[in-house]
Amino acid sequence: MPYEFGVKVSLVTTMKHAKGGQFALHAMALPGNPYDGHTLKQVIPDMQALIGNDISRILADAGYRGHHAPDTHKFRVFTQGQKRGVPDTVKKMMKRRAAIEPVIGHVKNEHRMGRNYLAHSTGDAINAILAAAGYNFRLLLNWLKDFLRLCWLVLFALRKTAQA
Repeated sequence: MPYEFGVKVSLVTTMKHAKGGQFALHAMALPGNPYDGHTLKQVIPDMQALIGNDISRILADAGYRGHHAPDTHKFRVFTQGQKRGVPDTVKKMMKRRAAIEPVIGHVKNEHRMGRNYLAHSTGDAINAILAAAGYNFRLLLNWLKDFLRLCWLVLFALRKTAQA
């Protein structure tokens, strides 16, 4: 849209749900509001360098149709609504892709991605990374809270049995 304001942010999560929640693995601000499919050439090598592993599959929005992925990933990018060349396992995984949307919503609404108070493109990049880090930190704090609650219950039960 020609009247859209702001900076596009690429946010990457895993397809499998971890016990602590679905963590944001990679966040990157993309200045200039580029077409979704053109961002893969930039994002895929950066993700692999950060994660330290080769990415086996990428499941993306329909906006990534006609993507410009690196040659090593041309046949590993699957988009929503794609009909040809999609194995049955990927079709099942596409249903799981819908679980990524709430992560994007939480990062936007609860971690200050709606309004950026940092200046210029450097500020945009910092804001995207800090929003993803804040989201991950919140998940870790929730896990720690549950763990401490469990420890407290165990200690209380041990104390109660020792008194009896």
